[in-house]
Amino acid sequence: MSVATRVVLVDDQELVRAGLAMVIDSQPDMEVVGHAGDGTAAVTLLRDLVCDVVLMDVRMPGLDGIEATRQILAWADALRKPAPRVVMLTTYDLDEHLLDAIAAGASGFLLKNTPPESLLAAVRTVHTGDSVIAPSATRRLIEHLASGRSLPVATDPLIEELSEREREVLRLIARGCSNQEISSRLFLAETTVKTHVRHVLAKLGVRDRVQAVVYAYESGLVRPGD
Repeated sequence: MSVATRVVLVDDQELVRAGLAMVIDSQPDMEVVGHAGDGTAAVTLLRDLVCDVVLMDVRMPGLDGIEATRQILAWADALRKPAPRVVMLTTYDLDEHLLDAIAAGASGFLLKNTPPESLLAAVRTVHTGDSVIAPSATRRLIEHLASGRSLPVATDPLIEELSEREREVLRLIARGCSNQEISSRLFLAETTVKTHVRHVLAKLGVRDRVQAVVYAYESGLVRPGD
């Protein structure tokens, strides 16, 4: 019998937490193991509680979701403990703080009005190690935020360690392509694409493809408007 995915809910609105809990606990393969009403409470809770996925509100009074995520993951890394996957919950699909949240270690984001079936699919996806930002939303989000930043002209040294094929795969990920779309464009089997994606993540030292997208833009490999 498989172990249920353990989920922690962090939101300053009790009604939101209650609604999310109803959706999560309705599934046989998931369970809510903790609640927190702000970032400080979440950091304290997750030092003693083992969980797999955290659904974290971006904007909360006091310690916000971004700093809470940074502290939770840094603490886990320092103690070499398995870190939970953090998914940001936001009211806005182009939240101005989202790039900072991803840089802090979040695995992606969901809108608070996401349909229940999409929320559940996202939790399962994140638990397997992938991101929960749809490819099209990834490109729109990163280009929107990156366009206001000063990006380097030269590529980062780590980019130089990627093979030419791996760079092609990374460019397509950054432009919002799914594995299936990459497979079609590069005339590769989808299993081969997945292998290239794993190698890219490992060489760049990033957790998932969302952070790989950020890396691609910030290194200069891909630029807004390409």
